[in-house]
Amino acid sequence: MKIGNIQIKGKFIQGPMAGVSNQAFRLISKKHGAALVCSEMVSVEGMVHENKKTFTMLGVDPKEHPMSMQIFGNDVDSFIKATKWIDKHVECDIIDLNLGCPAPKVAVRSESGSALLKTPDLIHDIVKAVVANTKKPVTAKIRLGWDKDSVNAVEVAQLIEKAGASAIAVHGRTRNDFYTGHADWEKIKEVKDAVKIPVIGNGDVVDAKSAKKMLDETGCDAVMISRGCQGNPWIFAQCNYFWETGQELPKPTFKEWKETILEHAKMLMELKTEEWGMREFRKHLTWYFDVLPKTKSINQLKERSNKIETLQDVINLIDEYEREEKNG
Repeated sequence: MKIGNIQIKGKFIQGPMAGVSNQAFRLISKKHGAALVCSEMVSVEGMVHENKKTFTMLGVDPKEHPMSMQIFGNDVDSFIKATKWIDKHVECDIIDLNLGCPAPKVAVRSESGSALLKTPDLIHDIVKAVVANTKKPVTAKIRLGWDKDSVNAVEVAQLIEKAGASAIAVHGRTRNDFYTGHADWEKIKEVKDAVKIPVIGNGDVVDAKSAKKMLDETGCDAVMISRGCQGNPWIFAQCNYFWETGQELPKPTFKEWKETILEHAKMLMELKTEEWGMREFRKHLTWYFDVLPKTKSINQLKERSNKIETLQDVINLIDEYEREEKNG
């Protein structure tokens, strides 16, 4: 699949996730086989007003490529200013527009993300403006609509294509669905059938079999995995292998699991200091524990994961799990 002039070698993409897909997370995903990695969403208003925290989110490691930087907002002029800055200063390969985030902070208070699905003409104007102000390919991520009574993904996708975008990702739920119920893959297929640019399916992909099933049922060009890769970066290699051979890769060994956790934790420390890196790693560690066979104290270990403060705390919890697992 090509997104503009960027060749994507593979079908399984790490999705953008607020507070999750920073540089450390993306490097882990890339190492385990993600064809494309995506940043967490970056505020165009934060960039325009030169917010220091916002600019720390724009770093790209050479090992990440190809890499997509996702931005969000609702003002065309702010999108233009942010796009020009990214085009000149950020080493991403693709600029992605967040038109689907359901979080109240984004969709209600700032009228961005999925709120824009209520104003398709504004979406067209934003996409057109961003495309006109960058040499990088532009993509967009949407949901099916605001709610079940206003499903407009096909209309929005066609406007996005008309405005010059190079690909579109579709999550198979409305904004008001949040993450409840099941993603409607049939609606993703309708978008795929309605546009000529690549369509990336998203929603309810949790393993290699469901990834292949989405490709088969929707005809989409690639699959975006978001929540399914939290604590489970091995899903990308598993999907690649199952797609190519029809056979399943084994789950990671305990040694592989431990090495990945420590690598991820150390990268977060380097990125944000031990104090802040470990605070952010708390949720990741609870997700990593979900991959392992359950032990009697697994829930207690996950609860204590939310209180880690140092790398040694991480090591201690891993060692406790290993001792309990060995002793039955």
